[in-house]
Amino acid sequence: MASWEPTILTEDTSPAAKETCTLCELCGHGSRVIWGEGNPAAPIFVVLDNPGARENKEGKPYLCSTRETLQMTAYEVGLNPDSFYISYILKCRPRKAYDKKTARDICIKYLWGQLDKVKPEVVFVLGNVACQAFFGDPTVEVKNIRGRIHEVRNYKTTVSYHPLAIRRRPVLYKYFFEDWELTAKQIQT
Repeated sequence: MASWEPTILTEDTSPAAKETCTLCELCGHGSRVIWGEGNPAAPIFVVLDNPGARENKEGKPYLCSTRETLQMTAYEVGLNPDSFYISYILKCRPRKAYDKKTARDICIKYLWGQLDKVKPEVVFVLGNVACQAFFGDPTVEVKNIRGRIHEVRNYKTTVSYHPLAIRRRPVLYKYFFEDWELTAKQIQT
């Protein structure tokens, strides 16, 4: 494999009907709908809690530390960027306080629709917030369910820590790496 360099993944176009969603208060946060990024036909569907900033104040795209850590580890376990697609529980980036439960309950329906459309080989959910929404259980914690395969709504599912947690607590990196390895083993090669 060639040496690794982070890349800004291509943003997936949101369905036109979802661009003007007003079902939760996030529509008033001044952010836009971000459906996902990467290869929509990828075998691995990565789920994060919400989109981060994709552009700086001048509107130029940049790669945040979440995506950099995610991509670097995927590369280290032998995957290329075409192997995964990144999407979110929330489809708009929160910019201030909001009713989290209501927003997640509304937005996750969009995520289920995405999954039902593309039918990935495995779903890889990152972070406690995303896991709690995805599993429909507010008590779920990554530390208790990582390292094994789960079945959620007929989707083979793996979980790990959020990439920002890895940056803040490097001791977690070995688990993140192991969970990427487990996820990579689930896809047809």
